[in-house]
Order: sequence, then structure tokens, then C-alpha cells
Amino acid sequence: MATTNIWQQFKSLIPDGVRVVATIIANNGNGTSQAELRDGSVITVKGESVGVGDKAFIQHGEIKGAAPDLAQYEVEV
Repeated sequence: MATTNIWQQFKSLIPDGVRVVATIIANNGNGTSQAELRDGSVITVKGESVGVGDKAFIQHGEIKGAAPDLAQYEVEV
């Protein structure tokens, strides 16, 4: 049954969890990879579908797919 609560309908449009872009620095060969975040920290994530040196979308500690290699800018407001 569909909900009539407008807030619940709105929340269903937003993806669950935080998605970050990281650079894959190593595929470990056991179904995990090492990913470097923008701040320089390295995390271990599930998946090896993205090659070393490429960017990937990471969500819930798992590679969700390849990310485009776009320029990044940081602006202070």
C-alpha cells in the first residue's frame, strides 16, 4: 500500500546513505580494494570492479560503480 505521508514519499526519493568519490589505489585480490579519499585517508571497501588509478562511487563501504574523473574545486563561503 502506498503511503500518503508526503515526508515519507520525499525521503524515498533520496538515496540511503552517503555516497563519496574515491580513487582506487589497490585491488586486493580477495574481493576488496583500497580507496583513497579526498582528505588523503585510505579505506578498505568491498568490490574490485574499478581499476587501480580510477575513481569510484563508494556507498556503505562498497564500490557502487566507476565515477567520472572531473576536476575538483574547493570554495570557501
